Order: sequence, then C-alpha cells, then structure tokens
Amino acid sequence: MSEPVDKPADKVTASQATKPWTASVLTLFPDAYPGVLGASIIGTAEKNRIWALETVDIRDFSANKHRTVDDTPAGGGAGMVLKPDVAANAIDSVALNGRPLIYLTPRGAPLTQTRIKSLATGSGVVVFCGRFEGLDQRVIEARNMEEISLGDFVLAGGDVAAQALIEGCVRLLPGVLGAPDSAIDESFEDGLLEYPLYTKPRQWDGRDIPQVLLSGNHKAIAEWRQDKKNEITQARRPDLWEKSRSAHIGKAEIGKKGDAT
Repeated sequence: MSEPVDKPADKVTASQATKPWTASVLTLFPDAYPGVLGASIIGTAEKNRIWALETVDIRDFSANKHRTVDDTPAGGGAGMVLKPDVAANAIDSVALNGRPLIYLTPRGAPLTQTRIKSLATGSGVVVFCGRFEGLDQRVIEARNMEEISLGDFVLAGGDVAAQALIEGCVRLLPGVLGAPDSAIDESFEDGLLEYPLYTKPRQWDGRDIPQVLLSGNHKAIAEWRQDKKNEITQARRPDLWEKSRSAHIGKAEIGKKGDAT
C-alpha cells in the first residue's frame, strides 16, 4: 500500500478571510451534533465565533415520502448502499467555497496530524458521513470526494469520525487553546509519540515522579523527554520510528553535502 499524500491547505479568498472556519456535516443524524464539539474549549470557541458548525440532513433530499436514502447493492450482497441521487443532491446543497469535500470511510487514506494542520489553515471542511455498507462509488468520483480513514477499524457510521476530525482541526485554530505552545510539544509534531507526563503529588500509590523532572536541570529534562519519546515510539509505533529515522538520516546527508561545497 502506498503512503498517503498529505494535501496542501486550500487557499482562502479575501471574501472568506472574515468568515469563521466552518465545518458543514452531511449526516443522517443531525441531532447527534454538536455532541462533543459543544463541550469544553471546542464549544467555547464556537460560541466565540472562532469556528462555525452546520449540519445537513441527508434524508431531506430523498424523493419519496418515506425519506428513503438507501437501496440494495448492485451485484448482490449484504446490507444497503446510500443512493447516488440522494447523496449528490445533499452535497450540491452546500457551498464548498474552497473547502475540501471529505468522505469518511475505512478504505480512505489514514488521517494524519499533517493533514489536520493543513485543513485547519484552510477555510473549513465539508464532511459526508456514510452509513450502512457505504456510498455509491459514482458519487465519490463525480464529486471528487477525498476519502479519509480514522484508523484500521470499522464504525457503524461516519459521525463519530467526523466529530474527531473537526475537533482535531478546531483545537489548532488561533485563540482556541489557552496556551498556544500546548500544540507544539505533542505526539506526531516531530514524527514521534509524546513523552510520559506527571503532576503533583510527588508520590502516588507508591510511585514517584522521576527525579530528573524535579531537578530543575532543563537540559537534563529535555534529554530525558527526548529519550522517552524515542523509546516509546520505537516500542509502540515502529512505523513512525523508521520514518523518523529515515528523515533524520536524510537531513544529516543533506547537511554533509552542504559542508562539502
């Protein structure tokens, strides 16, 4: 499987610059929103107009009185498939305004922090939440939908994944985090997992805070944290560890070539 390509941020036009970052969610369950997006700093940021959320009920675009949105899969098989006409009509009701149209699906490219940061620097996102067996392929192709996966597992639908993606973006918007530096020293920011965290009391349940963190020696603390990041990433995410090592070796080789000129 090839490595997913992280797309650059969409350009924001002058007319959009004054608008809040906006997430439009196409869903069969609009009552599920804002959900966790209405809590804590994410909810406060919406109240402060740092970002905006709108939901579109896909069933509103069904052509029959039963508000049918799905049908049996062509070629046979279990489950139901979201109908292309209904889905397309729902999508076309939303003005993209330069925002990417995202379809959340297990077969999509893995969502990365790099892509989250890219989305956060744009004008927002339009997210289509699938259900049942999935969405008719013709709509995905016709509307140039970006397929994204939250991980190697399957959910009943895309709404939980949509809220996760949106929260990941919103927390990076200017003015959302109480301390802007909070987003700098985190997992994935330098390609590694984060070091262990501790707070008072100094001893709990017979376990002490590592002495180096109480030493006041900032150099030693930084070295300890880096060692822990290396150790944890190598043990838990060997894929990230190898990628980080390759990038480090590549930078070192470039540096050597520069010294030789």
